Amino acid sequence: MWKKLDIKNFALSVLFPRFCLGCQKEGNYLCEDCLSIIEISEHQYCLCEKPQRIWQGGKCQKCRSRKLNGLYFAAPYQNSLVQNLIKVFKYKPFIKELSKPLASLIINHFQLLDNPPAFFEFLLLSIPLEKRKLRQRGFNQATEIAKELSSFLKIPLISDCLIKIKETLPQVELTATAREENIKGVFLVKNIEKIRGRKILLVDDIYTTGSTMEEGARVLKIAGAKEVWGVAVARG
Repeated sequence: MWKKLDIKNFALSVLFPRFCLGCQKEGNYLCEDCLSIIEISEHQYCLCEKPQRIWQGGKCQKCRSRKLNGLYFAAPYQNSLVQNLIKVFKYKPFIKELSKPLASLIINHFQLLDNPPAFFEFLLLSIPLEKRKLRQRGFNQATEIAKELSSFLKIPLISDCLIKIKETLPQVELTATAREENIKGVFLVKNIEKIRGRKILLVDDIYTTGSTMEEGARVLKIAGAKEVWGVAVARG
């Protein structure tokens, strides 16, 4: 006998069919064929503007001043299909279901790493949204991706620690220097006891200049986090 959720999903697929954002094939927003041609990163890279491959836990000399311990990202943002997936996820039409295929790119990246970390030692946090954007979109895109990662990695997602306390200009419209100024002092850490002494995976959709994740890592480490590693679908 079909479960109510199965019936609902079937009805929605009939009334509102899904089409692959890559090839327009009906069925899913990202079909298996299009997924297979996205080149997933097999290595970890440093945080520089011109990143170089590094080993797990390492940092190049220029990256040693950063608050993030490192970054995991699945694909370059220059990939047109990855761009399109992220855009319709976080901008209109706000397709929330894209959290699953986008998270799957990160999961594939984790599975391909030369020397993956012991993920069971980590907690997951997501970059928070300001309340106005959350109401407009209806969901936090970073949190939706983090939920999928939490389910796969079987590690907790902590949603009540990192809080955004003031509005900012859209980062995409700003220069690298302006992004750093725009994001300063926007995060607050609550319930410090949950993250004190812990390793954190800090999730967002895109890593561009790194200013948002750096600020998040800074306040988390002040609050007592042992390590903070960035996780993103794509790197700009």
